[in-house]
Amino acid sequence: MYNTLKNTLKKILPKRFIFNNEPFFRFFYGIFYLGKSHQCTVCDKKLGSFIKLKRNDFLCPFCGSLARNRRLWNVLHTEYSLQGNVLHFSPSRNIYRKLKKRTDISYITSDYEDEFIADHHFDITNIDQKDASFDRIICFHVLEHISEDTKAMQELYRVTKPDGIVFIQTPFKEGIIYENEAITSPEDRLKHFGQEDHVRIYSPKGLKERLTNVGFQVKTLTFEPTEHDKYYGYISPETILIATKQCCQS
Repeated sequence: MYNTLKNTLKKILPKRFIFNNEPFFRFFYGIFYLGKSHQCTVCDKKLGSFIKLKRNDFLCPFCGSLARNRRLWNVLHTEYSLQGNVLHFSPSRNIYRKLKKRTDISYITSDYEDEFIADHHFDITNIDQKDASFDRIICFHVLEHISEDTKAMQELYRVTKPDGIVFIQTPFKEGIIYENEAITSPEDRLKHFGQEDHVRIYSPKGLKERLTNVGFQVKTLTFEPTEHDKYYGYISPETILIATKQCCQS
């Protein structure tokens, strides 16, 4: 039912109109999911259930957060909290709306292909910002789309302030990074990389090595299954990389 309603709205309404009025649409749909069995960490709504998607993810009917959005939101409220100048690539609309309301940070967003709500259209391999501009950068599910990923990582390093942090996540696999420049068609990329516009599948170790090679110090956060996963709609195990630009490095 959810996908049917979503696809119908896409056909009859402009995309920007849907984006701008999404909270209104979701509220009237979400009231049917109210309850006490679950809670969304992004919008704090208590739910009888999340919406289970075909790709085995769990969507909040009120804010539209996926499992990875809720996990990120939780991480951003720990020792890695946001501060200062924040750059967010391809932001999920649920987190975008929350962070745009904050007055204690300078929050700007970028989406290269106009698929998200964003302030800028930065090319992540050539970011139009000065060196050492940002205290925090969020780069979730972006690098697997980028052919020149090392160049993108170098740019992330360049625009990060000393002691700044980049939060990074992609789809992961065990073993080594799988990539093949000869695989170019959407059909073959779906088959090999899991999505029509992905160009590789990282392993946590492989991505960590590439980030380390451009200068970052990298910590791997691994979230194992717990009794709270079902309540908050998390999907475990899950990995997030915390890439830090050390103070004395250039």
